[in-house]
Amino acid sequence: MTTTTTINGKIDFTARYDVDDTASGEMLVQPGIVNPFGTVHAGALIWFADVIATRLALGGGAVETGMKGFPLAINLTANLLTNTREGVLTAKAEFVKKGRRLSVVRTLVRRPDGKVMIEVTTSHVPSE
Repeated sequence: MTTTTTINGKIDFTARYDVDDTASGEMLVQPGIVNPFGTVHAGALIWFADVIATRLALGGGAVETGMKGFPLAINLTANLLTNTREGVLTAKAEFVKKGRRLSVVRTLVRRPDGKVMIEVTTSHVPSE
């Protein structure tokens, strides 16, 4: 027997490039990003961290559809460490390596009490 479930969700967060060569953002825990246990879905955490990392790899530039040089993620490693049911999550991304062809970024997402929820390392190359 096949069971089909329709899943609806919505993810909203801020992402910014900071002047000190980091990127950061905030995401409110809300119904659209939680799993059936009421904690933040791992996919929402990874999406959030990946966008913050990409923002850093892109620098202060604007994003345009089909743009040349967009920092494509070619590898992503995530360590899920803890979770939460409420509050505003914060993310901060820093370069491990900043290169012309390859950049590696480490992003930490923290819950409101400051504990690291997820550590994500991404590798990016500029699109052609």
